[in-house]
Amino acid sequence: MTTHALLIAGLLLAGNIAATAQTRVFTREDTLRGSVTPERAWWDVTYYRLSIETDLDSQRIRGSNEIHYRILKPGQVMQIDLQPPLTLERAEQDGEALTFERMTKSVYHVKLKKPQTPGTIQSVTLWYRGRPRRARNAPWDGGFSWDRDSLGRSFVATSCQGLGASAWWPCKDHPTEEPDSQTVILTVPMPYHAVSNGRLRQVKQNDNGSRTFEWHVQNPINNYGVTLNVAVYEHFADTFQGEKGLLTLDYYVLPQNLAKAKTQFQQVKAMLRAFEYWFGPYPFYEDGYKLVETPFLGMEHQSAIAYGNNYRNGYLGRDLSGSGHGKGWDYIIIHESGHEWFANNITYNDIADMWVHEGFTSYSEGLFVEYFYGKQAAAEYLRGLRRSISNNSPVIGPYGVNTRGSQDMYSKGANLLHTLRQIVDNDSLWRAVLRGLNRDFYHQTVSSAQVEAYISQHTGKNLEKVFDQYLRHTSIPVLECRIEKKQITYRWASCIPGFDMPVKVSLTPGRWTFLYPTTEWKTMPARRLKPADFQVDENFYIHVDRVR
Repeated sequence: MTTHALLIAGLLLAGNIAATAQTRVFTREDTLRGSVTPERAWWDVTYYRLSIETDLDSQRIRGSNEIHYRILKPGQVMQIDLQPPLTLERAEQDGEALTFERMTKSVYHVKLKKPQTPGTIQSVTLWYRGRPRRARNAPWDGGFSWDRDSLGRSFVATSCQGLGASAWWPCKDHPTEEPDSQTVILTVPMPYHAVSNGRLRQVKQNDNGSRTFEWHVQNPINNYGVTLNVAVYEHFADTFQGEKGLLTLDYYVLPQNLAKAKTQFQQVKAMLRAFEYWFGPYPFYEDGYKLVETPFLGMEHQSAIAYGNNYRNGYLGRDLSGSGHGKGWDYIIIHESGHEWFANNITYNDIADMWVHEGFTSYSEGLFVEYFYGKQAAAEYLRGLRRSISNNSPVIGPYGVNTRGSQDMYSKGANLLHTLRQIVDNDSLWRAVLRGLNRDFYHQTVSSAQVEAYISQHTGKNLEKVFDQYLRHTSIPVLECRIEKKQITYRWASCIPGFDMPVKVSLTPGRWTFLYPTTEWKTMPARRLKPADFQVDENFYIHVDRVR
């Protein structure tokens, strides 16, 4: 995410979504939202031109979305997603009114009149209005946050991961669908500013005392990464000399927090240095980098990251790892910015694989620590995150029904990656794999299976069983071992059939070697091994049972 829902309050509020999914009966609405239906499959969005007018007093919006799309194969019915209480009012193509039917509470079928010729690009314009869903606990339970700043002025922002962008604008609301570019046009009353993704093209003063802000995103963007932010903002800017040249840094904060922001946001350049080292160039140089102050904790809105950590280090001042290494930096700046690589550059094509966003980004926190404080500090930080892992449902959720997996996707996902690094046992190769993922899946939507296959291929390790164990099952493998009669006997237990992960152990103080356990007992000589000297590398996320 989103923000790290490892915080106990976040867990309680979000609930164990994956556990619910195990017993939940999925509805037609779930399938229409979570799958590529026939009414979605024949067309591909190339561009959105979204225009919204916000009434701060009534907390209502009205607007339009001009959808440009490429026709992949014949089709005459288009699925458009828009969640209540918003309603679709009108649809047109080439100036001619179109009929539409509401199939479920959030799905409309728009019926096109003109022949849809494969290979051509067409457009449809949709008009809508209403009072959008109010966020109950943003960003975990999102929608519109209608708030007030400390001076009593309106302070408004959106958040919709999981909930979906269709909670506040009509679109093709499926993660496989990213437009090649997007324009967001926001009209708000004076003296308010409206901030969205990408670069500000123009500000227009209207006769009725409002202003219209036109933002443009040059790169592909996922739907939930599109954002609307309204406040009386103060803007300041900087630049960063990165791997692809000069990157613009823009900050939009409440005026009363300007001095604090100018100090706290200096961490952005440190973050960029570390993450460009580990992951490759920031993926959106054309659109710049922004932090935007919001009335909620944070969210990885592409090139316009939501920031609400109260200008404090840690997670609202706390170290989620308990290691002592999480208080020297601002959690929201680091975590949410990490999502620019894993979520916005590489995006899941089904929310069931949300660990690709959250596991890698939680792992990025440890890599940030390593870049500035060393490898040992990073390992302690990542191991400290294990205390929040519940192991009560799989990290990967059910596919095709817009349902994510367990909240363990954060810390368990991070510790899976930390474990894989130990298996690879080559830091240069591991870094090359992380950079390669962002290069070879640049601006793409992917599945977990693709990411898993890539890591196995590029490390030269068959990691299939390791991924299955940690992502699709709940138990943590147990290394059972027995030391007697000048030999060590060992095997994996509490694991899937065929599990064969190598593990690093010390048979002599100060020296490490690999064991290659399977689910069958193995024995090797250990004539000089004292039971007290036998150690298992704690950077592997496993349990150890010394059988007597």
